[in-house]
Amino acid sequence: MRNLTMMTDLYELTMSQVYFSKGKDKEEAVFDAFFRKNPFDKGYGVMGGVKEIIDYIKNFHFNDDDIDYLRGTGLFNEEFLNYLRNIKFTGSIYAVPDGTPVFANEPIVIVKAPIIEAQIIETILLSYLNAGICYTTAAKRVVEAAGKIPISEFGARRALGPETAVLASSYAIVGGCAGTSNVLAGQEKDIPISGTFAHSYVTSFPTEYDSFIAYADIYPDNCTLLVDTYDVLKSGVPNAIKTAQYLRSKGHELKAIRIDSGDLAYLSKETRRMFDEAGFSNVKICVSNGLTERTIRSLKEQGAPIDLIGLGDNIVLPDKARVGCVYKLGAMNVNGGYVSKIKASNDEAKAITPGYKRVYRFYDEKTGYALGDVVALYDENIPKDKFTLIDPSNETNTLTIKNYRIRELQVPIFEYGELVYDDPDIRTKRDYCTKEMDTLYPEVKREENPHGYYVDLTRKLLNLKRELIREAKSQQVEYDIDVKLVKDL
Repeated sequence: MRNLTMMTDLYELTMSQVYFSKGKDKEEAVFDAFFRKNPFDKGYGVMGGVKEIIDYIKNFHFNDDDIDYLRGTGLFNEEFLNYLRNIKFTGSIYAVPDGTPVFANEPIVIVKAPIIEAQIIETILLSYLNAGICYTTAAKRVVEAAGKIPISEFGARRALGPETAVLASSYAIVGGCAGTSNVLAGQEKDIPISGTFAHSYVTSFPTEYDSFIAYADIYPDNCTLLVDTYDVLKSGVPNAIKTAQYLRSKGHELKAIRIDSGDLAYLSKETRRMFDEAGFSNVKICVSNGLTERTIRSLKEQGAPIDLIGLGDNIVLPDKARVGCVYKLGAMNVNGGYVSKIKASNDEAKAITPGYKRVYRFYDEKTGYALGDVVALYDENIPKDKFTLIDPSNETNTLTIKNYRIRELQVPIFEYGELVYDDPDIRTKRDYCTKEMDTLYPEVKREENPHGYYVDLTRKLLNLKRELIREAKSQQVEYDIDVKLVKDL
């Protein structure tokens, strides 16, 4: 297992040396990870990254080479380096499970640990969350658009590096994809792999038909033909039909064809007609070529007879890919009690919600739909008979709900340095994700102008936030500025 402890920003270590030098290293801090806007400016995100965070924390340590490198920077004293040499993660981590729908401004990971440990892990924790949520959400959105049409992810060549490609392939499966073209992802993650051949394969033969027959000879029971190298309807499909006849004469059947360019709606309709008339209604039609959730929905609305979809760019490198997870201090443990902390920014959107918190999801007892999420202080009791949701941006906007069931979203991953979570396999995560997405109202999932999902604060937490913002503002110091000097500068 690769040690990624040095994958941290320098200021995490310089801050940590100050903590250590001032005797703060044993102080327990509570940090929240969350994002401020839903990914892709849509109605929801889907959780990802927990598996990678687990592997990282299990292997959290600095080796001799790491210590030697840090010593060479001249920034760290020997006492602190010796501390790092023996450090291990002793804190607790609570996280929303992979595959869960998640929303802006709610803690998706909570880290409760000695402040140096909590600080050093920030960089890679955010890196994994940003990647996992991006890929899982992108995959789930196209899977939702495709409905019952299976999607195979094959974006490895578009990914920003091989490790990213494997990560994207694995979270594409969590998001609902049926398989991947990435062989390494298939090997490491035990997920189905699929693929055909490239246009270069076709052009390497004297004729398109020669290339099809050669492939059919080697893969008679798994033969999918790429039909748009020259012309789909005048060359590709006729040669594919001849290949299907060849295979049938030998007791086999052509599996599918793939169209990777052109007017996919028109071409798929004509292809279906030609194969049906030739007696090969069993042959499936796969389409690819930079499809998005919007183009997939359009193809379905046009009645395109598509059986399979190949998707590359828009999972591994989707438009507006930035998730923007952040990691903020919410509380410090002082003498056994948690003292809430706040960042009171001039930008009100960046004023964090303070405290050691939990997140609860409310489900309609009758329909099973999710009614909204509530962020509460860790020791609050949530009533089970009636609750009022309060919009933190507009306290007059409230909704009182009854007849619901409550679920705490975060689950313990590590407790006092010990792994306590049994991370599900990737297929179980995919099934779980599908089930959880079914709890969202269709209006929340729609592509255009999705309905806003409630993420509210309890009255107690909202009052605490307002109070701490007032206290922070009262500590502001006013300075007299020499206007003439400023103008001269």
